[in-house]
Amino acid sequence: MTMEDESKGMASRGWPSSATSKDEVPSAPSGPQGDFDGTLKVSQRLPTAAELSKVADLPLLTVQNESVPFKSLYAAEQEGRRVMVIFMRHFFCGNCQEYLRTLCSSITPDSLLALPTPTEIVVIGCGQPELIPFYAETTACKFPIYADPTRKLYDELGMTHAMGMGHKPPAYVQKSLFSVIVQSFYQVVSSGRRALSGGHFWQIGGEFLFEHGDVTWCHRMRHTRDHAEVPEIRRQLRLDSEEQAPRRKRWSSGLGAAGLARKLSLSSSSRERSASRTRNSLALSAREGSSKEGSVMEKVKEEAEVRQK
Repeated sequence: MTMEDESKGMASRGWPSSATSKDEVPSAPSGPQGDFDGTLKVSQRLPTAAELSKVADLPLLTVQNESVPFKSLYAAEQEGRRVMVIFMRHFFCGNCQEYLRTLCSSITPDSLLALPTPTEIVVIGCGQPELIPFYAETTACKFPIYADPTRKLYDELGMTHAMGMGHKPPAYVQKSLFSVIVQSFYQVVSSGRRALSGGHFWQIGGEFLFEHGDVTWCHRMRHTRDHAEVPEIRRQLRLDSEEQAPRRKRWSSGLGAAGLARKLSLSSSSRERSASRTRNSLALSAREGSSKEGSVMEKVKEEAEVRQK
């Protein structure tokens, strides 16, 4: 199936194949070269209740190759439960692996447990479940990983196909483009019979935040390096909210420039006095130490003279 056929299919399901809102970026020129260099137009609207009902029972595969319904990931078992579902590209995608490494180094299961609201992160790839252990080890991911090799969830939730890489690397990619490409190529070649199990190479993903069983925020990728940046994920999960940040003493807002300068000056004077006291103390200790050392040496000398007599 060509990308044009996929675009028509998405449009028939109500997902615009081109941007219509002010938040969306103009597409690159049409054609293979335009698709490689540019950014697709992708709708960022939230799925409706009817659309979520349609995908609720679509199957996902666990690492044990067991089938579970999509809704089991986000169903409101606990009041106020929040689940960030992250849809990755194929399991050999070096850029997505970089994204997951960066995400997992910034957000851990323990940091989610510290939140007042039950919060989880779930990862979904479009390859076969047999590659989940490899993917978890390669990315150091501690979050649950599922597989959707049919890619029906991707289609129904408005995620599309692209090979474009955008115009600049995202912050989450911390390797050179050459290193990422070589790494992906090596993983495919060295995987043997599983080389074709990674998933569709043109599929791109996105992120969906479920709260109370509904999607309250989402981001669909517009090219292969367009996952939502990690700081944005942290904001959406309220990991960086004011309530969670440690309280620090701050300058009073009423100090003003003069007051601030005075406070700094007093602080500087205090440091100088403290340093002076320290130097005097050290000098005194040195003199006392020297005096004690002289007394000991004198005593040793006297005893030596006695023994000689």
